[in-house]
Amino acid sequence: MSAETTSAAEAPSRSYAGFLKNNIREYGMLISLIVIMLYFQFATDGRLFQPDNLTNIVQQRGYIVVMALGMLMIIVAGHIDLSVGWLCGFLGAVAAILMVDHGVPWYLAVLATLVFGGMVGAVQGYAVAYLHIPSFIVTLAGMLIFRGLTLYVLGGRNVGPFPPELATLLTGFFPDLTGRMPDPIAPHLETLRLFVAPYALAAVEAWNRLTESAALLPKIEWAPVLTRQETTGDISATSLGIATVVVAMMLANAFAARVKLVRQDMQTEPFVFFLLKTLAIAGMLFYLAYLFSTYRGLPNVFVIMGLLIALYSFVTTRTTVGRRLYALGGNEKAAKLSGINTERLVFLAFVNMGVLSALAGMMFATRLGWATPKSGDGFELDVIAACFIGGASASGGVGTVLGAVIGAFIMGVMNNGMSMMGIGIDWQFIIKGSVLFLAVFLDVYNKKKG
Repeated sequence: MSAETTSAAEAPSRSYAGFLKNNIREYGMLISLIVIMLYFQFATDGRLFQPDNLTNIVQQRGYIVVMALGMLMIIVAGHIDLSVGWLCGFLGAVAAILMVDHGVPWYLAVLATLVFGGMVGAVQGYAVAYLHIPSFIVTLAGMLIFRGLTLYVLGGRNVGPFPPELATLLTGFFPDLTGRMPDPIAPHLETLRLFVAPYALAAVEAWNRLTESAALLPKIEWAPVLTRQETTGDISATSLGIATVVVAMMLANAFAARVKLVRQDMQTEPFVFFLLKTLAIAGMLFYLAYLFSTYRGLPNVFVIMGLLIALYSFVTTRTTVGRRLYALGGNEKAAKLSGINTERLVFLAFVNMGVLSALAGMMFATRLGWATPKSGDGFELDVIAACFIGGASASGGVGTVLGAVIGAFIMGVMNNGMSMMGIGIDWQFIIKGSVLFLAVFLDVYNKKKG
């Protein structure tokens, strides 16, 4: 009886440990993003979580997240696209020339640029899928071609500004349809500080004592950290209402999906992990939306990103195309023998990448206000790094939409935080490269160990 009781008590812990061991990268990336954000919040004296700074991060990283969604499809299929950076810059230049130089209405120019981006992606996809030319070679050539085309069509000049309607759509804020209302949290901030301050002060003093012997680690001034959370006293009711509905729908969908899996006797993650992960993601989204609401409301880029993330999450997890894409990346020969048209999947992945590059190019150029000859330089590195840091496998078949988004924001928060701390660009490259190497190393290590 005693042995049975002991066995029953130990079974869940072994199950939790085994699950955590097999899914360490999925949970590790989410935990890493939270830790990195908290670190830079303290290291920058509380400036990271300021609503205007978070808005800047979202607007700065929006085009990277959009392209990372397309790059994830290509990496999962077992390929790579090195041309996305300059393709993004070239398509942004095409949109600018259509609207500014030729007076094409902005909505027709946007549609034409998206279609043109899909056609460019189709050319590269055809070469990879049907001519069986390695994607590395095809897209490396594409990168050089699009770089040259960007310089050619712009002729060394900046083209802009963009029509105000498009600028508002891509860089503005969601309309405040219901007006602003008093911030329900603002009156309680001082009370929260009174309870939190003693513990935060003790933690900060412990950190400063720990770093006394390490000159490179930053010391923290505790007072600004606790008082930095400024508020105007009112919030955008529309933005907060939308965020509340979206988070509630996300929670309901997550629990409904789990109930469905349990009823079908499918394998699920332990309930504790599921609950912590779901609540952590929902809490982060709601907190971000609250901070945006205290500033100018939800950035339109944030809304576009949310819609695309929901769409691609649905495609990759709930559709036949998504399952076949993972099967293709896992074992192409087996996928082909099972009747999957692997060439068409690869072709469509590159077409999708071209369309998203066009959207990202217009987002970036609109944010700058001009299409410039330098637009797109080095973007492909951030996009590819976001996918690999987010858990995608270099050999294909593995990767999630959520992971790619988390990877993009890890890079974005590191860029923003290191810039605010005054770290030189040389060290920023070294640190970001080290993070990317560590992510790929963990992928290879886990595969060998498995």
